[in-house]
Amino acid sequence: MNIVIDENILFAEEAFSHLGSVSVLPGRHITRESLGDVTALIVRSVTRVNEKLLAGTGIRFVGTATAGIDHIDFEYLSQQQISFADAAGCNANSVAEYILTALATVAARFNFSLEGRSLGIVGVGRIGQLVANIARGLGMEIILNDPPLQRKTGNACYRPLDEILKADIVTLHVPLTKEGIDKTLHLIGEKELAKLSPSSVLINVSRGEVVNNLALLEGLKNGSLQGAVLDVWEKEPSINWELVNRVTIATPHIAGYSFQGKINGTRMMYRSACEFFGVTPTWDLSPEMTRTTRLPHAIETESLKFQFVVHQLATRLYDLTGDDARLRSLLSQPVCDRSAGFDKLRKNYPARHEFFTSSVGLKNASHSLVSKLNHLGFSAYPIDI
Repeated sequence: MNIVIDENILFAEEAFSHLGSVSVLPGRHITRESLGDVTALIVRSVTRVNEKLLAGTGIRFVGTATAGIDHIDFEYLSQQQISFADAAGCNANSVAEYILTALATVAARFNFSLEGRSLGIVGVGRIGQLVANIARGLGMEIILNDPPLQRKTGNACYRPLDEILKADIVTLHVPLTKEGIDKTLHLIGEKELAKLSPSSVLINVSRGEVVNNLALLEGLKNGSLQGAVLDVWEKEPSINWELVNRVTIATPHIAGYSFQGKINGTRMMYRSACEFFGVTPTWDLSPEMTRTTRLPHAIETESLKFQFVVHQLATRLYDLTGDDARLRSLLSQPVCDRSAGFDKLRKNYPARHEFFTSSVGLKNASHSLVSKLNHLGFSAYPIDI
């Protein structure tokens, strides 16, 4: 059996090699010609899986090592009786940690307190729920929006989008849907941006097309909002580079790119493929998933406010400003080279381990402080000096 796998899927050859012959290709370069005698295809979000790609091939199984699935033509797969699997939830913790670090960074950048501020969460799936838990741990007021869940549960906790737009910070965690009652294409456009407060911040880690990027650029120019954090962009990798220069934090679609999140995606695809082809799974990297290291230097917490401690911990464990700087560095390159540079940043993304893998000692920290930090996902312990 021949298998084609996106080169950005961690440990792809090691995991899938005993199922057949593995070819690893750049996701944007996977074509029908490269799938002529292939039985299984494992992709990420940059590969459009549809009739144009699969017609005339021998593909029987398609998997995507991503939570997002808007790049998959399910109707065509069903018509052709091609089995499909996704990795929903694989990188939820990674994205939530990105949001925590972004919140702490933006608050420090604009010099405001997160405690008591309102956070509007649009989309309350796996990631949205984790973000809500983090926000509560930071003392923020939560406003939730999720029309499908509201219809399903009838729960009044889910509020209209117009109410969400009144929040101090709005963060988006929805799939990309281009039609229907729950259409999210340009969910945030000129009209919605005009309803934001001039002191508000917009965060998008869902899909680039959920926000009208041209409207956002104009909104930032005219002061409709104070700032924006974008990890996803319209027309990736040929993104709006003027918008990159305008937002508060700009990263190249890597919020879910933690080492553990990538391994989760690979494991989920591998096990789904094994199940489909009737093979007993033998590959796993669970020890890597649970590794714990102690940071070499403890953090002094005495006299520091909780938010400052969170900022110190989060930015020490995740270099978000480094991700931002690497994307902005492409602005110095010729425009014709920037798209390739965007993809290169994703392909060569440095290993980022999730917070739970690093145990951090806190000097002069109360047990209450340690408990609050661990509630946010850190692995902290007190050190008596």
